[in-house]
Amino acid sequence: MKKFFVGQLVRLRAVEPEDLELLYQIENDPSLWSISNFTVPYSKATLNDYIKNSMNDMFADRQLRLIICELSQDRPIGIIDITDFEPMHGRAEIGISLLKEERGKGYAAEALDLLCDYVFTFLHFKQLDAHILVDNVDSIHLLHHAGFVDCGILKEWWKIGNKYYDMVLLQKVRPHDEQT
Repeated sequence: MKKFFVGQLVRLRAVEPEDLELLYQIENDPSLWSISNFTVPYSKATLNDYIKNSMNDMFADRQLRLIICELSQDRPIGIIDITDFEPMHGRAEIGISLLKEERGKGYAAEALDLLCDYVFTFLHFKQLDAHILVDNVDSIHLLHHAGFVDCGILKEWWKIGNKYYDMVLLQKVRPHDEQT
């Protein structure tokens, strides 16, 4: 049987109570707020409630959050999300965040490949998309490497402080030979 969530470098798994510190660290990193919809810090109590109340069912929650674990030590190093899930249309948005010290090691690329394989092969999604600030070249490169293509520029789409920024809309559509 195929293992969807295990690669050579990382494995993806459901969020567990012991992930509270990792979530707290990532969600409360102000440098990431400009690329997310977070505008205030999250308390540990709020994050703990999220962990306890999430059904970890994409169809019920309309999202799925998975923990990225470095495989050799089974150490949590980041999160990968499916958000804005639209089951009728077979599409969702993706997001990924690694701890700063774990970036540039191939972990994000493999996690993204594992997630894409799962949603296209097992869940039979039609497409995934991502919105990335135009100057976030590392994320754009990561998505291009995973087979996402640029679909356009959303002008002045994202507000940071008092300024608006352009975003690249990227999309990956399930190959026709994999469609049912």
